[in-house]
Amino acid sequence: MNKSTIISLTLLISFIVAGCSSIEIFKENTEFKPYVNYQSFVIINKEVGQKGFNDELLDAKVIDEIQYRLESLGLKYNREKPELIIRYTSNEDVRQKEIYPNQYPFWGWRAWDPFLFDPRFMQRQQMNSTKNYELLQVIVDFIDPKNDKMLMRLTAVSEVYNEKEKQKKVIKSVQKIIETYQLHLNQINP
Repeated sequence: MNKSTIISLTLLISFIVAGCSSIEIFKENTEFKPYVNYQSFVIINKEVGQKGFNDELLDAKVIDEIQYRLESLGLKYNREKPELIIRYTSNEDVRQKEIYPNQYPFWGWRAWDPFLFDPRFMQRQQMNSTKNYELLQVIVDFIDPKNDKMLMRLTAVSEVYNEKEKQKKVIKSVQKIIETYQLHLNQINP
C-alpha cells in the first residue's frame, strides 16, 4: 500500500471511532500552516500558575496528561526557548434536560399484550422528568511564539453527569485533542 492509502484508511478509522465517542472535537482559529515539526513545548498554565479548572486536582491531571501525551510524540518540555506554547482553559456549564421515556416500549414487537400493560402510560403528562448534567469544554491553544500567531485552537465538548465521569472525560478529551493535533501536523507535513 502506498502512503496516501494508509493515511486515508487511518483517517477513515479515526472518523468511525470518533463517531462512536461521546466527545466532540472542534478545530478553530487556525491562523497559519505549520512550517516545521515542533521539537519543544511549554505549558503556560504550569509556568504562570494559571488554572484552567476550578478543581486543583483536575487541573494538575490535565497538565500532566498534556505533558505526557506531547512527550510521547517526541517533543521535549523546554521552558526557556520553546517552539510551541500550550495554553488551556475550560468551560463548565451546568444544565438540565428533559427526559421523555418511551411511551410504547414494545411497539413494533407486539400490537397488544395484557401482560405488558403498564398503568403509567395512561397519564402521559407525568411521564417526563429532568436530569442535571454539565456541558464540559476543554479548550487547548497551540501557539507559535516565533510568529506570535495561533497554530490552532482545539475544543473538546462532552456531557458529564457526575464527578467521577468528569475526571475520566477530561483525560479522554485531552487525549483526543493531542491526537487531533498530531493528525493536523501529519496532514500538513506528510
